[in-house]
Amino acid sequence: GVQDGHTGDHKTQHEVRDGDVVKGSYTVAEPDGTLRTVHYTADDHNGFNAVVEKSGHPVHPAPTHGHGRVLLAAPAVQHAPLYHH
Repeated sequence: GVQDGHTGDHKTQHEVRDGDVVKGSYTVAEPDGTLRTVHYTADDHNGFNAVVEKSGHPVHPAPTHGHGRVLLAAPAVQHAPLYHH
């Protein structure tokens, strides 16, 4: 699995093969704090099939107001003499 506290990337994975049938699962920590778990099977007869489960309670940061003043710079204008021949 991956447990990267710097990027927030947290996941696990498990897979087994029995002949031509592959079964497995993986879990991913979502940005909202929930976990997404995917259980899957794959074979030549049925193709790829997955069941997705979500667990946990989503956590959303409280909205913030008043980020201060936003200053926008005016475009710089340069005047150059115009010469005619």
